[in-house]
Amino acid sequence: MHKHSPAMTLFACALVVVATTITLDGQYSLTVNKDRLINAQNEPQNWLIMNGDYTSTRYSKLTQINRDNVGDLRMVWALALGGMQDTGRNGPESEVNPLIDNGFMYTTDGWGTVYKIDARNPDYGDFVWIADPGVDHEGNSSRSRGIALWEDKVLANLPDGRVIAIDRDNGEIVWDVEIAGTNEFGRRERFLTAPLVVDGKVIVHNGAGDGGTRGWVAALDVETGDELWRWYAVPEPGQPGSETWKDDHNAWKTGGGGIWQTGSYDPETNLYIFGTGNPWPGYDAEFRPGDNLYTNCAIALDVTTGELAWYFQYTPNDSWDYDEVGVHMLYDIEIDGRMRKAVAHFGRNGFFYTLDRTDGSFIKGEKYVNDLNWTAGLNSVTGMPLEYDPNLDVQIYNPEARALRADRDEMKRTCPTWHGGVAHQPMAYNPVKQIAYGVGTEGCFSQTGAAMAPASPDGDVDRSASQRRRTDSDLYYGALTAFDAVGHEVLGKAVTDIEIRSGVISTAGGLVFTALQDGWVVAYNDETLEELWRFNVGTPLKGAPVTYSIGPRQYLAVQSSGRHLHPVKYDNLETSSYLFVFALD
Repeated sequence: MHKHSPAMTLFACALVVVATTITLDGQYSLTVNKDRLINAQNEPQNWLIMNGDYTSTRYSKLTQINRDNVGDLRMVWALALGGMQDTGRNGPESEVNPLIDNGFMYTTDGWGTVYKIDARNPDYGDFVWIADPGVDHEGNSSRSRGIALWEDKVLANLPDGRVIAIDRDNGEIVWDVEIAGTNEFGRRERFLTAPLVVDGKVIVHNGAGDGGTRGWVAALDVETGDELWRWYAVPEPGQPGSETWKDDHNAWKTGGGGIWQTGSYDPETNLYIFGTGNPWPGYDAEFRPGDNLYTNCAIALDVTTGELAWYFQYTPNDSWDYDEVGVHMLYDIEIDGRMRKAVAHFGRNGFFYTLDRTDGSFIKGEKYVNDLNWTAGLNSVTGMPLEYDPNLDVQIYNPEARALRADRDEMKRTCPTWHGGVAHQPMAYNPVKQIAYGVGTEGCFSQTGAAMAPASPDGDVDRSASQRRRTDSDLYYGALTAFDAVGHEVLGKAVTDIEIRSGVISTAGGLVFTALQDGWVVAYNDETLEELWRFNVGTPLKGAPVTYSIGPRQYLAVQSSGRHLHPVKYDNLETSSYLFVFALD
């Protein structure tokens, strides 16, 4: 643990109770303990969890940067990171933001190297240590969505399937365990989320559902790395939910349901709440008749046991890639005259959902994208698509937008596009104004039906015997959406030429910040979405901005990454691995 003098730990923000250890020379050293993480919202000078706090609302109480002066925001320092080797056409895929604890930053690159940076100087950042876990680039892909802090450790899951704990004082690896592996067909499991530490348990996830594996969540002992429990998104035969896989070739074995975004934690109920991905194969619903539980679901697990507490399925028997891996925000709110303990979600399928986080029951839902045609709407009681029929093994929904095998030669146009809506991009919620913010994609796509062939009655897919579908996007652009969480209506949109792949934060200064793939960091009025400031860093951005303060000065930070080349629009900028920091003049 890095030692601070008492003066270094004084801030002009809310006082918090922190865990400390007293060294022999009388100095204090802070650790990121359970109480600090539960009360992270009371430390606006810091950013202790990837999505802000356990509620994943990405809201900051800092006000120094506000609507009146955001135009004076300027870059005050930048720092080059590593991870640019063997990154492929999309670049380093570092879809991360730094964590900040009392003037020190912690971040990672796409290959899993972790950095501790002294950010206390207002004009530059200094490396304290760099921890390279030695990921073999051969057979692995550069990608990270972040790290986690707990006590005196930094936790990271790596592209090669390992999870590591690092001593945050000296950068030495404390433990290193391999958790993600391969299934019986040789298909690789992969980490696509940041870990989250809850009550001494490191929560990690398999995200490779689209690679023909089953998504899962596992809990590890933070002190040793020992696995404590594991829950699978696609159940085995005989387990609850297995009756919703009605094929004759064991499609469940490669059934998908990967997890792409870190979940939220409710200390009151001890529930870990997150979203699961689409069933696989993704576009042939007839390959896997049935509702395909627990894909495309909001899931709540008991953190102690890993047992399923409740679920809510958004799009049963999906064939549009409408996985619901995005953030599930937790907040209390009055809706229709009743206080509710809510979990809220910008669905990839185009609807904004509010559920009861104690039992998963549906409260309200409304369209937030501009174009939506796959269903006529949601049932006001159940929240299911209006056309959903529990007696059907293959759902029809709107037949004009649903390409099934019989539609081999006909392009069916569906809105929203397969990217959503909001996919995995981190969202934000202003608890004072009760406005939710989501960034992502607007538009539609078209596809033909195509039959995927089973490899054998024992499972897997034979691609050589499968049909190839045709697809196209005729409308595709980005958007920031402001949504009234009480009235369930869109308050405004700010559109962009290119899809937004980063994320968003909301601040008490009346601002919303996001970052664009063509290099722009942008600030908007949080009520009108009027653009108030923008700065181009000259390299693609897919990591969400964060804000923090050191002493009386507020900062904004964003980390560069790769681009997203498909489907139709992208820039000609060079990808990079950089950290950019802004402040007022």
